[in-house]
Amino acid sequence: MKSSKDNPAKRRSIRSFVRRAGRMTESQQRALVELWPRYGVEFSGAALDLEALFGNPADTVLEIGFGNGDSLVELAASLPDMNFLGIEVHEPGIGHCLIGIRKAGIDNLKLIRHDAVEVLETGLRPASLARINLYFPDPWPKKRHHKRRIVAPQFLDLCHAALRPGGTLNIATDWDNYAEHIDETLAADARFACRERRVHGGERPLARGATKFERRGLTRGHRIHDWCFERLA
Repeated sequence: MKSSKDNPAKRRSIRSFVRRAGRMTESQQRALVELWPRYGVEFSGAALDLEALFGNPADTVLEIGFGNGDSLVELAASLPDMNFLGIEVHEPGIGHCLIGIRKAGIDNLKLIRHDAVEVLETGLRPASLARINLYFPDPWPKKRHHKRRIVAPQFLDLCHAALRPGGTLNIATDWDNYAEHIDETLAADARFACRERRVHGGERPLARGATKFERRGLTRGHRIHDWCFERLA
């Protein structure tokens, strides 16, 4: 079977985000100016040397679309012996996360302001990640928009390349229809095995803290779906 890696047009068709407007507060703007030089990573298209970036050889976790970053900061603070790389494109959320990093007093979290798909394509060395987190991606609930969902075979190609054998892809969504799509897409890929799956009402998050989008989904009466998929050798 021909891989999506052989078709650049297909590879470029997936995006990790949709542009939306957001208002920056003064403190967020100040954080971008003052803290980005310390915690920010400029995307150049070249593969990052993660050991050099963090100054140690610890395992690295990549989080795609961290929102305001509260749960990412909490996770990084709880696991000081691991390194964390967060990707987000929306500047208010990045500014908020930078403020959280400073308040938490942690040095094991760096941020990239770029499309995560492009970072996965060229910005990481093969088998360099221990874990990828994809929490509450845009569900694109309308059927005609399903093709825009990030969880797709070509995205799994990129995750498989970036994860080391035994590394994990952790996903969460609050949309039942997207959960069905994730189940079907991962079940069709023999390179990943589902190690744990939870359906809950917000009380049993899987190896993560609660997120803003999770709380929003719960207020709408949605169930939460959590997975941990292992990248097989």
